[in-house]
Amino acid sequence: MEEAFTGHFSDHHGFLLARMLGRIDQASADIAELEAKIDQEVAPFARAVDRLDEICGVGRTAAQVIIAEIGLDMGRFPTPGHLASWAKFAPGVKQSAGKTKGKATTGHGNPYLARVLGEAAVAAGRTDTFLGERYRRLAKRRGTKKAIVAVGRSILIIVWHLLADPTARFHDLGAGFYDTRINPERAKRNHVRQLEASATRSPWNPPPDRAPIDPPDPAPLHCAGCFRLPTHRGFSDQSGCPVGTSRERENVVGLPADAGIVSGL
Repeated sequence: MEEAFTGHFSDHHGFLLARMLGRIDQASADIAELEAKIDQEVAPFARAVDRLDEICGVGRTAAQVIIAEIGLDMGRFPTPGHLASWAKFAPGVKQSAGKTKGKATTGHGNPYLARVLGEAAVAAGRTDTFLGERYRRLAKRRGTKKAIVAVGRSILIIVWHLLADPTARFHDLGAGFYDTRINPERAKRNHVRQLEASATRSPWNPPPDRAPIDPPDPAPLHCAGCFRLPTHRGFSDQSGCPVGTSRERENVVGLPADAGIVSGL
């Protein structure tokens, strides 16, 4: 540590360091002044900000941005789906002559609202809550990008209900909500079906409800000109070859088929 403080520090370095610290102090003062102004403007909507702050992944800053972008009057959006469609958090369907075209993208909506909803969805994905479990399940099957849009849409629907009813409060369903909604017998059947589909079966290892298939006879080994007896049957030489020795077999031409000659060799 003492060696780290040993060096050359001139007046010029002190002047540059003072300017840098001055910029940092000025930026900090500007941020504090701006936050005070925001708190002053948001003061009439403090109760709404507090209720939106209860949503998993949504902080006070995100709640303020959401209120600034969509307002408090949900009468302009008859249903939560209308709000999600306006914010471009609903997948589009493009069809022509009965054929679906494109990749069902959501389109481009309010960039400030989309940014804050995406950040809230990612933050909720790190929590042990219903929205966190929803994010992880979708990210595993469909990817993180689609999971962000889906969870962001869920957050937007929750926001609509909280703003449409001033008496409503957010209640987390819990990370185990999906487990309580799935029929155990149905889950058991799905697991058995997946195991059967992933199991590799061969003709010699058939399913229990099928009769076993007799394996084919092993193909006989042959040499150049005649069949070679397999060595596993106890024949270590070719004395049993119907043609004779190797020299005799080379001179044999035109033997009948039952003599063991391979046609075409």
